[in-house]
Amino acid sequence: MAESICRALRDGALEGEHAPALTIKDSIASPFGFDVFSHVLSQLYSFIFAGKSQSQGLVVVSFSRSPSFYLELLKNKRIDVVSSDKRIQILDCYSDPLGWKSRLIESGNLAAPSLESSISSTTKVFKDVKHMDKLYNSIIELGRGLVGGGKTRFSVAIDSVDEMLRHASVSSVAGLLSNIRSHDQISSIFWLLHSDVHEARVTAVLEYLSSMVASLEPLPLPANGQRGDLENFSLIEHNLKKGKLHARFKRRNGRVCVMLEEVRIEQSGINFIPFSYEGAINKGLVPKVQFSLQLSEKERIDRANVVLPFEHQGNGKPIQIYDGRRSLADSRNERPVATMEKVQTNEDSGIGEIIYFRDSDDEMPDSDEDPDDDLDI
Repeated sequence: MAESICRALRDGALEGEHAPALTIKDSIASPFGFDVFSHVLSQLYSFIFAGKSQSQGLVVVSFSRSPSFYLELLKNKRIDVVSSDKRIQILDCYSDPLGWKSRLIESGNLAAPSLESSISSTTKVFKDVKHMDKLYNSIIELGRGLVGGGKTRFSVAIDSVDEMLRHASVSSVAGLLSNIRSHDQISSIFWLLHSDVHEARVTAVLEYLSSMVASLEPLPLPANGQRGDLENFSLIEHNLKKGKLHARFKRRNGRVCVMLEEVRIEQSGINFIPFSYEGAINKGLVPKVQFSLQLSEKERIDRANVVLPFEHQGNGKPIQIYDGRRSLADSRNERPVATMEKVQTNEDSGIGEIIYFRDSDDEMPDSDEDPDDDLDI
């Protein structure tokens, strides 16, 4: 499923459509959002670097990590950032988001930091995160610097919408994301959100702007009643190593596809494996009670032999149940419809007869028919 998300971002937008947008949301109960964000970012950039993506460049808007973190992340994926600096640009909103450091440097109260050449060539420091219009212009400017003008597209990754919401209103942030997604040169966009630090309406707004939503949830544990301190510690340790990735896709035809995967954090990185529904049931989706919720084969046979109240017992004759289409008396003497050449009428008396067979079980029974003739009342 995670690969399906990466492929959707790789394929980008069709002409006249908004770009695919992904919301990755997590909570303190399953804090793997940034791991998933990093995985998606590295996968998408590997597609761009190999020339297999609609996007020809990537703009990373970094709020929660320094630019050096992302360069190191790509190096660990065996991507030569120095030779590929024309395909990635990082808008640094982490180092000096409000411009305070630059003012201290100008006043002489703070020494200017020295940046490596690889970082300075791929990074632009942004010092006014309160103004979404300026942030939007900087993102588009960096993207056009990568791919040029025309119809060549680039992708945008925002590592923390939470930091944006600290400095701007929900409507301003939503407007920024909507404007980026609807820009002609945007191929795809994705962002990270910690849903448990916001009101439900804020999360709903950001999900509404997305064509894909990937939610991280904790795996269920067996319900053993009250837990001690040691078991509570095991629960925390369990939630820090494993989780559940619940993804919702909105396809171009309007249909919504829901998928589920298990997430495991290991020393080698993040892994996605198919989610076992049987394992989830065995691990505690069904609460433990004093009786069994499953039936054995003998219990199923015994249940089938139980005589229900008011049910016809036959009385030595075959049980005939009204099928909802014709009366029992007609069904005994009925002939195939194909062999009925014409409807018999009493021409001498001048009285005709209408023979009607119901077409389906969706029609209501006639008033003179008994829909409850299977009951012995």
